[in-house]
Formats: sequence, C-alpha cells, structure tokens
Amino acid sequence: MSTGIDYAILVRNKTRLEQLVERFNTKAQARFYIESLGGEFADYEAENAHFQAAFSLVQRQLSAVVKNKVVERAFLPSFLFSPKQLVVVVGQDGLVANTAKYVGGIPIIAVNPEPARYDGVLLPFTPDDFLPAVRRVLSGRFGAREATLAEARLNDGQRLLAFNDLFIGAASHVSARYRIGFDGQQEQHSSSGVIVSTKSGSTGWLSSIFNMTAGMAHFLDAGQMRPTPPTLADTELMFVVREAFLSQRTQASLTAGILAAPEPLVVESLMPTNGVIFSDGVEADFLQFNSGAIATIGVAPEKARLVEKG
Repeated sequence: MSTGIDYAILVRNKTRLEQLVERFNTKAQARFYIESLGGEFADYEAENAHFQAAFSLVQRQLSAVVKNKVVERAFLPSFLFSPKQLVVVVGQDGLVANTAKYVGGIPIIAVNPEPARYDGVLLPFTPDDFLPAVRRVLSGRFGAREATLAEARLNDGQRLLAFNDLFIGAASHVSARYRIGFDGQQEQHSSSGVIVSTKSGSTGWLSSIFNMTAGMAHFLDAGQMRPTPPTLADTELMFVVREAFLSQRTQASLTAGILAAPEPLVVESLMPTNGVIFSDGVEADFLQFNSGAIATIGVAPEKARLVEKG
C-alpha cells in the first residue's frame, strides 16, 4: 500500500545562539553580551552544536528515502502544506504544537534533538530511530495519536487554531474588556484575559493557573481541597478567566467551564484597540480582537496526527 506521499517537510526553529547572532551580528558580540551579564555562553554553544549535529543527521538519513525541504518556524503561517507530504519536526515540544495547527491531517514525526536537555513529551523519536517511522508513513502502515485542536472563529470569517491553548485578551498588561457567553449565561468582564485549553495543553498554561489557585489555598476556609486541573476528554476544551475583576459594571461568576460540542464559548470584544487572540504562546501569530469582533470558540474540525513508535 502506498500513501502517495512524495515529499517530506523538515521543520526547525533557530537555536538560541542563532537568534543571538542574528541580534548582535557576530558570535563574538553575542558572547560579550551574555558573559558581561554573567551568563554561560558555553551552554548556548553546546546546545547549538548538539542541534546542528542532530538536524544534519536527520536530514542526511531522510534524503536517502524521500525528497525533503526545510521550513523555518517563522514561515509556517504562510507555507502551503499538501496531503502528499509528511512532516518531520526537529526541536522542542513547543515547535510540534506550533506546527500541528498549520498542517491539517498530515502525519507529524517529532524528533527530540537532545533527549538529555529536553523532556520531549511530544517527541517520541530521536535522530537515531526516526527513519523506520518515515518508512511506515510512506507505506501507509503507521499508528498515530489524533490530538484535538481548539478553534477561534471571528464573525468576519477569520479563524485561528491551537494545539495547546488560545489566549483571548489585551496585547499589553492592561485589563481586557469583553462580554462572555456560555451555557445560557452572559457576563461583562474586566480581566487579564481568557485561556482556552485542549487536553494536550492541560499540563501547560492551564496547570499554572491551578498552581496559582493552589498557592492561595491557605487564605481559604479550613478544609478547602487543593484545586487541580480536571481530566479532559479528547473532544473537550476548558476555559478559564484570569483575574476577573468584580465591580458595579463587571461580573466574576462565569470564570471557568468545560466546552464540548455543540456548546461553544462566545466572546465579544469591548476593546477599541489592542485586543488579540493568539495560540500556543506565539504572540506574533494573532487575530485582532477589537470592538465589534465576536469570537466563537470550540473544537476544530481538524485534528493533529502525531506518529507513534512501533
């Protein structure tokens, strides 16, 4: 059986050292900057060396079985992916998340370039063992975990997907103003924004909100249980409002909930400027969310396909 795949897309991001050299023009100037602040430049060099060696190994092995092209993280939003491709991501977990929302149902093989440095929750493969997975995908005989994506759809037709989470709020450290509707309720809010998490993202930003709540538990009544994130089903999302402010004009009761089809979360912007929706922590990839914009949040029809071992 053949899948008709004839091309592999290798996705990578710039290393910290590459970003520093880009910023300061030369490696020597980057070294001076880091060391003048008391940092260890050797760690940046070691990380870069490990990544370059790992990426070179992956590319050499991949070229022996299928044509391939390198795409930098910064170009993912504008790159046109095709069903005749497979995707090999070499980097950290965040790069897998950022890639998944752009590739549709194309299989993703995620490679950890340095297991001693990165935990790699979403990175089951190494540069030494990923190639059999490529061959399985090319033959159509592979196993994959399907991960639910979150979707924000605006009333003008624009949409944004998220592998881990969506942020809805203000672009700066000021209160976001909006009207929120869910499960037959509506409130007007002034808050630090709304987080909508998938099951995949529930151990990330969402968990930090529960950690903050747990840290304040000793201010609550005796016997109060320690709050922990719920276990989400594959087709569920959870939304949490951050730091909702209670006033004569704003409410703070509708601050959390589980989203499951067909009930969406609806948020109407009341911000004249600087309203945004971004996903997976990438602020540069966003939708403007200013007065008049209405966002409908729910489970996306697409799913990410993460190739598994074995």
